[in-house]
Amino acid sequence: DPAEYALVAFGGAGGQHACGVANKLGVTCILSPADAGLLSAYGLSRASLERFAERQVLRLLSHAENDLASLEIELREEALAALEVEGICETEAGIRRKTAFLRYQGQDAPLEIDYRGLADLGTLFESRYREIFGYLPLDGAVEVVSLRVIASIEPENEPPESFPDATMNAACEEFAGGFTVHLRDELVPGSLVSGPALVPDSFGTLVIERGWQARVGDKRSLLLEKASSTPSPTCPDPRLGGVADRELFANRFLTLVEEMGAQLERTALSTNVKERLDFSCALLDADGRLVANAPHVPVHLGALGVCVREITKAIPPTPGDVIVSNHPAYGGSHLPDLTVLAPVHDENGRLFAFVANRAHHAEIGGIRPGSMSPEACNLAEEGIVIPPTHVFQAGESRVAEVARLFREGPWPSRRPEENLADLLAQIAAVRRGSESIANLAREHGAVTLGDHMAFIRKRSAAICGEFLAGFGKEELRAEQCLDDGSPIVVAIKIRDGRATFDFSGTSPTHPSNLNATTAITRSAVVYVLRLLAEQDVPLNEGFLDPVEIALPEDCILAPRFPREPADAPAVAGGNVEVSQRLVDTLLLAFGRVACSQGTMNNVIFGDAKRSHYETVAGGSGAGLGFSGTSGVHVHMTNTAITDPEILELRQPVSLQSFRIREGSGGAGTWTGGDGVEREYLFKAHLSVSLLTQRRSEGPLGMAGGEAGQSGEQILVRADGSREILPSIAHFEVNPSDRLILRTPGGGGAGHPDTLA
Repeated sequence: DPAEYALVAFGGAGGQHACGVANKLGVTCILSPADAGLLSAYGLSRASLERFAERQVLRLLSHAENDLASLEIELREEALAALEVEGICETEAGIRRKTAFLRYQGQDAPLEIDYRGLADLGTLFESRYREIFGYLPLDGAVEVVSLRVIASIEPENEPPESFPDATMNAACEEFAGGFTVHLRDELVPGSLVSGPALVPDSFGTLVIERGWQARVGDKRSLLLEKASSTPSPTCPDPRLGGVADRELFANRFLTLVEEMGAQLERTALSTNVKERLDFSCALLDADGRLVANAPHVPVHLGALGVCVREITKAIPPTPGDVIVSNHPAYGGSHLPDLTVLAPVHDENGRLFAFVANRAHHAEIGGIRPGSMSPEACNLAEEGIVIPPTHVFQAGESRVAEVARLFREGPWPSRRPEENLADLLAQIAAVRRGSESIANLAREHGAVTLGDHMAFIRKRSAAICGEFLAGFGKEELRAEQCLDDGSPIVVAIKIRDGRATFDFSGTSPTHPSNLNATTAITRSAVVYVLRLLAEQDVPLNEGFLDPVEIALPEDCILAPRFPREPADAPAVAGGNVEVSQRLVDTLLLAFGRVACSQGTMNNVIFGDAKRSHYETVAGGSGAGLGFSGTSGVHVHMTNTAITDPEILELRQPVSLQSFRIREGSGGAGTWTGGDGVEREYLFKAHLSVSLLTQRRSEGPLGMAGGEAGQSGEQILVRADGSREILPSIAHFEVNPSDRLILRTPGGGGAGHPDTLA
């Protein structure tokens, strides 16, 4: 809480706003350093000069112990010599820090371990690993990736500035607009300046507002203290505090899930998680309702609440549990998306929150590499199905048992080691989130945290209700068809700030994999409402409080899942493709924006030992007043594209081109965004799958705007023969074969002949 701290005002303009900012934040103490306008330059002049030396080792710790001591001496001499080049003699310098980068053999990301003695490395690494991941592998061999030694000189310690009790009022030079003016260079330590006053110097001006007083320190800094305070307006609920307090907790929750995401990205192994960022993290309340999320992947986020509630029905949570599942019947999306959750209990053992994440594993088994086979007709053929399963139970590791699941079943994973590495990264992320929210509970109380979670949800519900109330009494309708003709139909009935989304008329369960779970349907609805409400509030399930969703039984938006995976419908395409078309259908009904590309353009390829998965950007739809964006992931996907360098380093493929597909956006007063063209040259025999839509008709425009161009995909064989591929395709490629992927443009808005 900023009110518990002093505010430091620096820079030429900082002093002009310090009192105003402090008043808004409830801060009662401001420090204005001498020469505040030069403070950054002064800080640079006082910074510690340092140089480091580093060497790659890449040897097992047990085999390298004898050599590390001599290497450390060599690095020490190198770092000190680098300081000597800067004119620093050895007597002035010292070794400030020694760092080893360690990992278990076979893992990708090392842990950074600060150490004093080399003999401590093994113990320090195990302690840090257990802190992050919660367990130690039984047969893990520790590898030293590199050593780093940092030499530096320490700046001279300066005595702290003192602020004598004021014994006199500072001399006033003049009056200006009701302010007394005091030249800073002429202020005497121990003098007092009362606001309203201006204190200029050569590099800035300090404004002291009415109700503030400043004492002059012995180094000419000014310490401002609030002489009088205005009582805060009464809050309806004292546990919620004022507006600033509520915003603080909302941002604390957001920071918590962002830190979870950073932890997951840092420790993951696969390209899909580490580079493409195909994951999401969230905080949920004690009832498993989504409260806050980082801006990750929308198709994940809206479904996490349903997932947590369904999983905890199957496994009642206890302290120390971490649970994993990818089963669509328990709020999952498709099998590559593994959800990991942990309950959080207070010091009395009372459940008050959940933290969860969902990450897309590019390989989870199935009849084709990449686990998103267009041929799959049931869930079992898409890969390993994991019902709710303990990965930690009451703090005891079950990691080994879960790791075995990746190698079992009729179609096990082709990359079990990568699955385990990414799963451990997900566990590390939920442990980070659990620790953070538990620390907040210890500081502020679990009840207070619960109140703030409830406030965020209620605020979102009120925002959604106000948005719906603006329609009065209204009935909206829209229909879109998938490329094979399967319809998605929605009728929205709005009354008194509430809405019913009725999907009657939507296609029955799809014989292939174009089936979206109920959780995905909820994700699309909450995403659209959050988008249209245009309010700065976290995407959370409060938006669904004034909403009812009516789904026909056994349709592509609510398929039924029998107990046996072989009897359950396939779902891979429903998560990625049906979700996108569903969002377009909903937005079309509200008439606020033209259709975007309406697909994720999924490209999957691999063989018995490898898999690669990526989604490709396209054009977003225009609206009245704005054009669409070109070459962007839209709506339910928010991932990054694989960097060419990473793609070519890790896969037997060369990226021949990646460019905007000029002119593919729909014409209009405001044009739709253009799609992209991406061309792959394969260098090995691989199995390729494509899951796409919008190949038969382009995304619709609005208000007279034209449709964007439909997408297309062309297979060019090594002999030059070309084949136009359908929306959903699977095929084998040989070295020198090429795939040209052209993604749809967004629809335009307004008649093309009308100028904006």
